[in-house]
Amino acid sequence: MMGYTGELISLGVAFSWTATALLSEFGSRRLGNLTFNVLRMALALLFSVVMFWLATGSPLPAGGTTEACLWLLLSGVVGYVVGDYCLFQCYLIIGSRYGQLFMTLAPIAAAFTAWVALGQEMAPMSIVAMLVTLTGIGMSVLGRGEHHKVALKLPLGGVLFAIGAAVCQGVGLVLSKIGMDHYEPGAIPAWLVPFSANFFRCVAGIVGFTLLLYLREGLTPLREALGDRRGMTAATATTIFGPFAGVGFSLMAVQYTSAGIASTLMALTPIIIILPSWWLFRQPITWRAVAGALISVFGVSLFFLG
Repeated sequence: MMGYTGELISLGVAFSWTATALLSEFGSRRLGNLTFNVLRMALALLFSVVMFWLATGSPLPAGGTTEACLWLLLSGVVGYVVGDYCLFQCYLIIGSRYGQLFMTLAPIAAAFTAWVALGQEMAPMSIVAMLVTLTGIGMSVLGRGEHHKVALKLPLGGVLFAIGAAVCQGVGLVLSKIGMDHYEPGAIPAWLVPFSANFFRCVAGIVGFTLLLYLREGLTPLREALGDRRGMTAATATTIFGPFAGVGFSLMAVQYTSAGIASTLMALTPIIIILPSWWLFRQPITWRAVAGALISVFGVSLFFLG
């Protein structure tokens, strides 16, 4: 079993992100999209401060240059404020199962953004991977409509939010890479750099979500949410399973196995989530949905294994 440590950790991350998606859907329905995200960002910052204090003796991360902070704040606006708003909104409309299926588009967005911003070439296998992933998504969300024409089985608004979430996650990932490349070498342990980067992204996230909540609904929903035990439990669990267990163990996984194998196993969430979403939210399971999820995840694997 020790020979498969990285693979087992990667599978654990996939289950962790599945729990995050399901808890996020529950929390968004209970507290509202913006309120839930404000709480999630606040808890992520709190946990980050505690972690940095325990690891370095200082509650704040070090080593980030001005350029790094600016890129990471921009990444937070794109990835968290816009991206997570779209993601949680799509959960409310089409559910976390289909939302996670569309998130397999994120590697496509990241590859295209890296090609434009960093000049990274896209190998022919990446093009094949994109087509396979799109085929899997299409099989899951498209069906026969009137007059035997192809029709979308899901609300268009939910699909657009899901695509927006995937694109923002991919773009935000590239922006985070640019920001981390501007860190001062040796200022903090290498394993802390991604967590430091996430700290700045969360700062942008909490400022952006609080501003949106204040402009749209005021701060009353936030005060009410603090007294909602089930909602706060969902927010806390989402934060732990997402930014901490998910990010931390995903970094650990690549220390024990190849990045390609780890990334492919961690991308299994759209498959793992099928049964829990049926059990919790009674979302029907069809052979087309299962086959589409399998094909889409296979397409993601081609990005890393090709």
